[in-house]
Amino acid sequence: MRAVSVHEDVIVIASRFQQTSCTLVRGGSEAFVIDSPVYPDELEILPALAEQARFEISGLLVTHADWDHLLGRLAFPEAAIGCGETTAARLAAEPGAAARELRAFDEEQYVERPAPLSLPGVQALPVPGYCAVGDQELELHPADGHTADGTVFWAPWARVLICGDYLSPVELPMLSEGGSLDGYLATLRRLAPIVSQADTVVPGHGAPLDAARAAAILREDVAYLEALRAEGAAAPLPLARRTATQRRLHAANVARLAG
Repeated sequence: MRAVSVHEDVIVIASRFQQTSCTLVRGGSEAFVIDSPVYPDELEILPALAEQARFEISGLLVTHADWDHLLGRLAFPEAAIGCGETTAARLAAEPGAAARELRAFDEEQYVERPAPLSLPGVQALPVPGYCAVGDQELELHPADGHTADGTVFWAPWARVLICGDYLSPVELPMLSEGGSLDGYLATLRRLAPIVSQADTVVPGHGAPLDAARAAAILREDVAYLEALRAEGAAAPLPLARRTATQRRLHAANVARLAG
């Protein structure tokens, strides 16, 4: 696990699993954890890392309801979880799904955890809207397309955008179950003016980006998705994302559109 400070009030942590990002955001004397690392040892040291950096964690936020973004409760079992309305609705409609997917991952990877994942009392937050963190406010913007749900968080005082599974330098745009190509493109268009204001963009998978690199990835992702719609399997992949794994994701995208 790697941790890097991108602003005095923002620390980004990258899990060993698929470079999944977790972001600590502070406003005055209060701080939130957005999304999560994955492995038990990473989650175990997260509270100590926050304490050492003087981030007083008062709550958890999640960008969307995929299981690998929901594990903050395992590190902070007493903390409340907040999420956008669409994510709260998805969690309510799929009770226990994240816990089952985590168990399947752990069985496949031979991972042992001290406790199962439980997500009671999720608080739905209005999107678009605002969420106070100490003496600052996070802006919440809708971000569906990758999945049926999603929220991005903009910290204007730090000029940091936490965008969940969008604008990844290591992963293609992925149309998961419930996602849509049109929704994904609409989210990218909403993100463009925020990216132009940002100093740092934190994708759900991959290292933090400066605004210029994030804007370039956004253009690549729009071009890929438009080609995917027009050309299907023949759509060219972004140059830096042409690995065997990304070709499998591309094939899954093609199958999703065909289905």
